[in-house]
Amino acid sequence: MARVVTPYKMDMIQGNVVTREQLAVLKPGMQRIQVRDILGSALLASVFHADRWDYVFTLNRPGAEPQARRVTVFFKGDVLERIEADELPSESEFVSTLKSEAKSGPLPALEASEDALKKFPAASKAAPAPSAVPATPTHYPPLEPAGK
Repeated sequence: MARVVTPYKMDMIQGNVVTREQLAVLKPGMQRIQVRDILGSALLASVFHADRWDYVFTLNRPGAEPQARRVTVFFKGDVLERIEADELPSESEFVSTLKSEAKSGPLPALEASEDALKKFPAASKAAPAPSAVPATPTHYPPLEPAGK
């Protein structure tokens, strides 16, 4: 019996997703703010290493090999100097890894028989008329007292 019933294990996605397309846009000489606009805020930004931002991503799925990727960008002052990165997926490759498997088998019919519908009360014949919507006011009180 214990082999039939298993606990639910959810996917664990942590960190910053950085794709090949994002990395292709980065060029040495870009400002910090431009890098942040492209990659987002870094997961790790150390006070002791102010010229280094680390983007780390992990994906742990039950029954699958864990994925881990790292991108590190280095700055000289406020200018991007160099990039170190693992092999990154394209955006479409990453999205395809997130798709869950569809359950197989026929879908249940989504229609009710006459006998099943008789169990519910009949709908009321006359719906109440909607209340009148108040007119938009044409005069508004002043935002500040007069004379200031």
